[in-house]
Amino acid sequence: MTTSSLSPMVSFTGVSKHFPASGSGAAFTALDGIDYSVAKGSITGIIGRSGAGKSTLIRLVNGLEHASNGKVLVDGVDVGALDEAGLRTLRRSIGMIFQHFNLLSSRTVFDNVALPLEIAGVGKAAIEKRVRPLLDLVGLDDKHARYPSELSGGQKQRIGIARALATEPKLLLSDEATSALDPETTQSILDLLKTINADLGLTVLLITHEMEVVKAVTSDVAVIDRGRIVESGRTFDVFTQPSHETTRALLSGLPGSKLPEALARNLKQSPSAGDRAVVRLTFFGATAERPLVSQLISSVGTEVNIIAGTIDEIGGEPYGSLVVAYAATPETSGRAERFFAENGLVTEVLGYVA
Repeated sequence: MTTSSLSPMVSFTGVSKHFPASGSGAAFTALDGIDYSVAKGSITGIIGRSGAGKSTLIRLVNGLEHASNGKVLVDGVDVGALDEAGLRTLRRSIGMIFQHFNLLSSRTVFDNVALPLEIAGVGKAAIEKRVRPLLDLVGLDDKHARYPSELSGGQKQRIGIARALATEPKLLLSDEATSALDPETTQSILDLLKTINADLGLTVLLITHEMEVVKAVTSDVAVIDRGRIVESGRTFDVFTQPSHETTRALLSGLPGSKLPEALARNLKQSPSAGDRAVVRLTFFGATAERPLVSQLISSVGTEVNIIAGTIDEIGGEPYGSLVVAYAATPETSGRAERFFAENGLVTEVLGYVA
């Protein structure tokens, strides 16, 4: 399936990866029949729980692992068909940033960024001409003579990004690159990735278990569970109308989506006399800015309790989530459903409480 009308930078066709039994464990399948495409110029997220297959998937892209079945293409090149020389050429067109930065402590900031160019045999003058603008891009040109031990976590990750851009790649891979950072630093790194994507036209493929990261920076997303892509599409569409239970479970941890624990424990699947329906409303676009609660109260003719809610943006588009409760009578439920339909709201009945 294709995430966009743009031509793909990366495509997986019928890709599986099996690991044989070893002394430390039994044989297992990490990826099982992956069909997915990453559009050129996009920021695409692959999200899933630990062990879902995310890291294996991204390692197939730069040839650190090879598929047991199927094909992985990067800009039309079959990664599995490349010899060692071909893989070295491919890897120069792919930048990689990591969770733990992987900087060399004995080298200065400048020399860390210059390392891929030195390995490629680039001369000193050309290295200087390439590295200093990259340090300026990531906001650390004044730190060029410092060492990693003198930098904060966010600064180290910026150096990692500059190093990944040194060979002028067309694809940037991010492997849990913000997982070790605090929220404020994470946001600054995500803003930098958006700038790089916009200014350099670089395709970014990131894997993460953090839904906040996906929401903040990606245009497209794929949800992976037990080695299979279970849902994919525009990030806005997947977040506002998730169809798979894994996606809904991952989204439940976002602010405004989680129910109070006492309420969650007491939810029932079927109503009894006097119960209240607990309903999640999802609204977006112009609807996100309207006084929906007061209009809902007027429409249903009874009190409506607000349990949780948030207003946010996904890919620059307004989005809101609101959990409300109202009397679970046929009359009230019917009026509420008509109101939801008339106002284009996506709804989900979470259960019933006394």
